[in-house]
Amino acid sequence: MHTAADSWSTTTPELFERIRHAVEDGRPLAVATVVDVEAAAYRRPGGRMLIEPDGTTYGGITAGCLEGPLREVAGDVLESGAATVVTYDLTEDDGWGLGIGCNGVIDVLVEPVDGSWRRAVDAYANREACSLVTAVESTDPSIPIGARTTVGSHGSGSDDQPVDDRASLPPSIVDGVAARGRACAATGDVDRIRVPTEAGEVVLVVDGIEPPHRLVVFGSQPDVRPVTQLAARVGLRVTVATARGARATDDAFPAAERVLSVHPSELADVGLDGRTSVVIMSHNFVDDGLALEAALGSETPYIGLMGPRKRFEELRAALEEDGVELSADDRERIATPVGLDLGGGEPMEIALSIVSEVVAVGNGRDGGRLVDGTGPVHERRSVSRE
Repeated sequence: MHTAADSWSTTTPELFERIRHAVEDGRPLAVATVVDVEAAAYRRPGGRMLIEPDGTTYGGITAGCLEGPLREVAGDVLESGAATVVTYDLTEDDGWGLGIGCNGVIDVLVEPVDGSWRRAVDAYANREACSLVTAVESTDPSIPIGARTTVGSHGSGSDDQPVDDRASLPPSIVDGVAARGRACAATGDVDRIRVPTEAGEVVLVVDGIEPPHRLVVFGSQPDVRPVTQLAARVGLRVTVATARGARATDDAFPAAERVLSVHPSELADVGLDGRTSVVIMSHNFVDDGLALEAALGSETPYIGLMGPRKRFEELRAALEEDGVELSADDRERIATPVGLDLGGGEPMEIALSIVSEVVAVGNGRDGGRLVDGTGPVHERRSVSRE
């Protein structure tokens, strides 16, 4: 058994890329997905880990306590070709509970990668939202554990059955949960639904898969590089846009997915949608003003602007002179000075501050300290009964 170096920190885009290759090449690969958690756990439903036949893992669903047992389960799954759900009770004093701090009960779906993943990985590659709807419990003999369909963000799902290798859910069930599937696809949420059937009942996990979030960094100075490095490591798809064509090279920003030369007034043309954040840090007053105006005309929910408040007020005044008035919504989207207050002044600390704010806003959080919170870190959900 070999463990890939730094495999635990594999990002979601990297996981989906590996799944895509396994689907296309027919390579054996198992996916372990958290499908239910009672009380506390390291990862919430939707957390994934990939396991190869030799035991190599990518990603993680616990802090290391279950990876060994899951390798054994994955080996059996790859040999049989049948999905299974295993439950680990980390609250007990014997067995799993010894020295483990999760203090929760975790259900994990372990399944082989097959054609039932094709629509999901295609949607992810095309930045389209979808939901995997999978049976994780069943007393209906006609619906085995692992039976699945894929619901698109706009489709009903009834005509979107797996391509091959996996039992499909009956259309009557799919039509009944399609609305929930679309909702989870739009938000990335994971839900459990208990559905009665003529021969029993089935519990479905609706696993919303959001398209990867993107970050566009406008600038070409040396401080752009650590921002792109950290952003890529947390799973953001990074584009560097620079007004200086000579610096628009892949070698200058190797962590970026794309490096483009654009006029700052055309920044929105690189694709600033509702899942794309922008950080403007060219350090050129005129270019930053033009880029800010272009970004405000897009759907981007977050615009980080490098520089002190005084500089922003000067930029705002210059925009007003050109007839551009910032609305309350515009002011809400603009973060300047950019970043969270981490107190550091080193280039990498500044980059960490910026990327941390981008991630927090993308997750609908304000970036405060967890110790100051009063509720659970993650939202808790219970099984719906329909």
